[in-house]
Amino acid sequence: MNLLKQRLSQYTAPQEAKARGVYPYFRVIESDQDCVVTIKGKRVLMFGSNSYLGLTNHPKLKEAAKKAVDKYGSGCAGSRFLNGTLDIHIELENKLAEFVGKEGAIVFSTGMQVNMGVLSSILGRHDFIINDELNHASIIDGTRLSFATNRKFSHNDMESLETVLKRLQEKEDSVKMIVVDGVFSMEGDITKLPEIVELSKKYGASIMLDDAHSLGVLGRHGRGTADHFGVKDDVDMIMGTFSKSLASIGGFIAGDFEYINFLQHNARSLIFSASIAPSNAASVIAALELIQEEPERIEKLWDNTWYAHKLLKECGFDIGHSESPIIPIYIRDIEKTFMLTKGLLDQGVFVNPVMTPAVAPEDSLLRFSLMATHSKEQIEEGIGKIYEISKAIGVFENQEELAAR
Repeated sequence: MNLLKQRLSQYTAPQEAKARGVYPYFRVIESDQDCVVTIKGKRVLMFGSNSYLGLTNHPKLKEAAKKAVDKYGSGCAGSRFLNGTLDIHIELENKLAEFVGKEGAIVFSTGMQVNMGVLSSILGRHDFIINDELNHASIIDGTRLSFATNRKFSHNDMESLETVLKRLQEKEDSVKMIVVDGVFSMEGDITKLPEIVELSKKYGASIMLDDAHSLGVLGRHGRGTADHFGVKDDVDMIMGTFSKSLASIGGFIAGDFEYINFLQHNARSLIFSASIAPSNAASVIAALELIQEEPERIEKLWDNTWYAHKLLKECGFDIGHSESPIIPIYIRDIEKTFMLTKGLLDQGVFVNPVMTPAVAPEDSLLRFSLMATHSKEQIEEGIGKIYEISKAIGVFENQEELAAR
């Protein structure tokens, strides 16, 4: 056995979890991604999806995708930079820019590639990226690829952010760019964007906003966090993905001409990756139209969100500071998080276990997420089973012990 293979053979955590019967990943779904899915031929309530508006199976999106395949074929066989730009990509970019209120936009193959491509290319060796400590992994990896220096501030803590900015005041020739999630993907809370804007003006910093989990959720007709707070003109770049509310795959960055022009010719994850398929572009266009035609979807999503918040709190669960359809149910015990996830799947409820490195080791949780298509009865059933199994395996006793320390 060669050295690399020998080293990798020591990684046995998945096999150990499988041996205990609690391995929670790569669960195979045999149906469309809706509020009820099929796993091993059985009905399962889905509370682990990012399809916040429940559009993945919408007839309008499916029809748009089929028509695009008929017209353009199955793929582009190249990158946007060379032979992979179709008129439907340009149409989508124009619609996205208009939707979030910017001069232009560029579509990438995934949201991960947006953050990696933008952050690694737009800042130089003497610049600074200022990250909320709970930013998404794609922002962290993009920061690592950049020649800029990374500075972190405590999560949603404006005093901590101002301390960082103050320390960089003397770096007058350096770009200071604050990067934050709009809605934080595990914690479910919303960034304090108005305060961040105020500090950015005071200290001459730029802002990049990751709206992956905000589009379709916050703002007028789901236009995102900057629109929600009325500060879109004060945010330099807005990033978003298509794999959440927009029910497809891909991502984009939007901003004024200078940003888009530079990134089109310098973002390596754009230049050296193939274009998104025509069917993906067409379905996103259809989703953008549908969101604006049917604002009641977002209203239903928020009705479901507040109802679930209420039930979980009444059951005695710690849901942190969530203020969105992403609800963390803190278990704070890795083994019990695995046990609870497995027990729920056995009883027909799908949730996602979250642990390090996505959260701190002591903050393991279930990520419970809502869709507009959930009924109140489904929410009650799901939360009821979470409560029953949590009680049976001692989740609440564990939390009492932690609180007493």
